[in-house]
Amino acid sequence: MQAIDALLTRRSARALIEPAPDQGALELILACAARAPDHGRLRPWRFVVVRGAARARFGGLLAAHLRRTHPDVTAESLERERQKAFRAPLIVVVAARCNATIKKVPEIEQTLSAGASAHAIMLASAALGFAAMWKTGSAAYDTQVKTGLGLGAGDVIVGFLYLGTDSGERATVPVRDWRELVSELGA
Repeated sequence: MQAIDALLTRRSARALIEPAPDQGALELILACAARAPDHGRLRPWRFVVVRGAARARFGGLLAAHLRRTHPDVTAESLERERQKAFRAPLIVVVAARCNATIKKVPEIEQTLSAGASAHAIMLASAALGFAAMWKTGSAAYDTQVKTGLGLGAGDVIVGFLYLGTDSGERATVPVRDWRELVSELGA
């Protein structure tokens, strides 16, 4: 797939099934992610791969977060939260490990660099014939979820990226004309 085709045709999948990217494809996808724009060459990106049985552990982290933040949650809601870990056969958690002491590169730029690496994962997945969904939610901002994933409490999760093969279920998503989003600064 040509790069321009990946950019113009990429869309989030509605549902993902096996197969997920194999180890070789995943390594290529992550190599692409590590080419994201990076002011100061800080390489702030961190990637946590969740697959196989580890998805149950990830689901447990999500459910525990929901229980902590909503003590009156029902058993059904907890199970729904736990099952989010099984939306796809492979999950890549993308985070930024920001260094606040480097004043030349504000933390927001470090976080945006991690966001750019997440987008590269989405594009590389599409270019290799896979599909992806980018999710966050309040669990992405929870210290206990971060530490449960092996990240630092100060790390910033920019997304839970679900990767696999598009199930074929289609959601109608209106495409906004890019021209509506552009203004030009006059002289």
